[in-house]
Amino acid sequence: MNRTQSSVIAIAIAGSLCMLAQAGAASAQTASRTESGDSLYRTYCASCHGPTATGDGPVAAFLKVPPANLAQIAKRNNGVFPSERVHQVIDGREIVKTHGDSQMPIWGDAFSKTTSASDVESVTAKIKALVEHLASIQEKAAN
Repeated sequence: MNRTQSSVIAIAIAGSLCMLAQAGAASAQTASRTESGDSLYRTYCASCHGPTATGDGPVAAFLKVPPANLAQIAKRNNGVFPSERVHQVIDGREIVKTHGDSQMPIWGDAFSKTTSASDVESVTAKIKALVEHLASIQEKAAN
């Protein structure tokens, strides 16, 4: 094999590797966008807020301020689940006074650092999935 043939093969291999890397990145983006809100909740929220979102996670006892009962957000808001406000709390745009010195991570920032697809769309999709999950687990008002 001569030098030209070796160069052509090397370029072909490099091109193939680049395409595989791009396909892997696209696959990672799609996977992060399709994560369920329940899965995200269990991964990022349940340790403090508990498996049923009632504020009784295993880390709760070690926090200065007990975690909120996330299953009662609508109840505390006259029966309406405030999706946009919840999104802003999760992504860090709205400060929650009871968090004091903000022991709760700012998930918008955290998601952008932990995902291989740190684009705004991917982060927003994760937070949206979490908000939808929280809306779906709200306690029904007693009649």
